[in-house]
Amino acid sequence: MLRSPARRVNVEALVVEELLNKRLVIVTGKGGVGKSTLAGALALESAREGLRTLVCEVNAKERITQLLGLPPVGAELTLLEDNLWAVNVRPHEAMREYALMILRFESIYSAVFENKVVQYFLRFIPSLQELVLLGKILYHLKEKRPDGGWRFERIIVDAPATGHAVSFFSVPQVLLDTLPSGAMANEARWMRDLLVDPATTAAVLVCLPEELPVNETLELHGILTTKVGIRAPLVVLNGFVETRFDPQRDLPGLSEGLSHLARTHVRKADQSSTSLERLKVLKARVRTVPRLFVDALGRSALATISSSLAGGASSP
Repeated sequence: MLRSPARRVNVEALVVEELLNKRLVIVTGKGGVGKSTLAGALALESAREGLRTLVCEVNAKERITQLLGLPPVGAELTLLEDNLWAVNVRPHEAMREYALMILRFESIYSAVFENKVVQYFLRFIPSLQELVLLGKILYHLKEKRPDGGWRFERIIVDAPATGHAVSFFSVPQVLLDTLPSGAMANEARWMRDLLVDPATTAAVLVCLPEELPVNETLELHGILTTKVGIRAPLVVLNGFVETRFDPQRDLPGLSEGLSHLARTHVRKADQSSTSLERLKVLKARVRTVPRLFVDALGRSALATISSSLAGGASSP
């Protein structure tokens, strides 16, 4: 965790040891496993620990502000509450910001990038959209305040799902491998260097205790760490069901309805245990988050998830 002489930080409360001191936390996994919920929980806890925190969703229907009971923020960087900002990074707005950073002058941007002919040809530049989306996120990572401190001490990215995430974060290296030296190669290089810096960046992989999500998580961990070069020291097994009773001893004598519920619980607990064992082959800490039986996820659910990450079951 980032520390400041003026700030007393509860190390056990925020997140987990694997994310301490990381300024860029990438949350990804198979679609539908709860990565947005986890990203929201990490961002909320980070802000409550006193770190200036930005949570980024990437060209998606906003989920995190909904979890917090707040209206969508769109592409504008918006302060949600103390120490917590949010943004939905979208292609058109990111392209404008990226172009203005390079061209400096609004009039030049309007003359060039708002030209319909130029816009038509921009569509055919490989990976340009991904580059500007990633560039906006990483630009905020480098931003400084007037006093020289980081504008954002931690950025949490609710990243695209598995396959898209791999291609998204591979873009800087792909461009470096294909482009001659020049402005775009230079942009790709500093982005790549930040992504693969283990002192700056860590990925969190989110998984459900089911066969397909576990298979995909095992594959994703290997690709991210070996092909893309991003460390993934933490896997979160979401929706984990603890074993609470012995079916041989406790099921006899139950009514038919209760017996059915109990057998369902036993099956899901067995799936959870098996999934946890399979994930232990990874060179990563595996933390469990319990299955939450709530009508709708909200702030209280995010708090429960944060507590689970701080003190829940884990594998070495």
